[in-house]
Amino acid sequence: MAPADGSACPLCGSGGGLFHADARMGAYRRCARCGLVWLDPRRHPSREAERAHYTTHQNSPADPRYREFLGRLWAPLRERLAPGARGLDFGSGPGPTLHLMAQADGFPCTHYDPFFAPAAERLACRYDFITCSETAEHFHRPGREFARLRALLRPGGWLGVMTSPLPAPAAFPRWHYRMDPTHVAFYSPRAFAWIAAAHGFDRPEFPDPRVALLRARI
Repeated sequence: MAPADGSACPLCGSGGGLFHADARMGAYRRCARCGLVWLDPRRHPSREAERAHYTTHQNSPADPRYREFLGRLWAPLRERLAPGARGLDFGSGPGPTLHLMAQADGFPCTHYDPFFAPAAERLACRYDFITCSETAEHFHRPGREFARLRALLRPGGWLGVMTSPLPAPAAFPRWHYRMDPTHVAFYSPRAFAWIAAAHGFDRPEFPDPRVALLRARI
């Protein structure tokens, strides 16, 4: 059972020391083993509050700026895919777009979101690639979620994650990314290296500061 004070790392299960305390948001801890920084689980939003916040996002497939932003993940991932690779956009949100970009480039792709597209049958298949754009920071239990994503990939398949990288400790208190009440887990290259080693991926690649690409071991 996890300690009641939220000190167990939700990624690797190790202990974490206090990283930052905020009177409004709550306490953040950093794991000594994997480097993840996370918000005290007691300050996580409820499922209802989380969904309500997501509905305020103004993301649309028709917005070229949004497509350009998603291209930071899709462009380097696309270069690594075999023709006809089949994919899943995991955590597609209220304005699913990335799967449409993949389809337009000739890659069959569907999407899943626990709030807006909770199609369980899409988690009963295996894929050649999975995109996870601006989603990992919302994981309340990232260890469980990355294990699930790995299980959905075929050997040699790719997982592409886009999330804002953890800044230097001095910058964390003013970091805009953590001010979002639904952002509860924050990653560094060290955390992605731990994910890769623990969940059966090759060493992660970072084609963009916000992007981690992980290839499932064959």
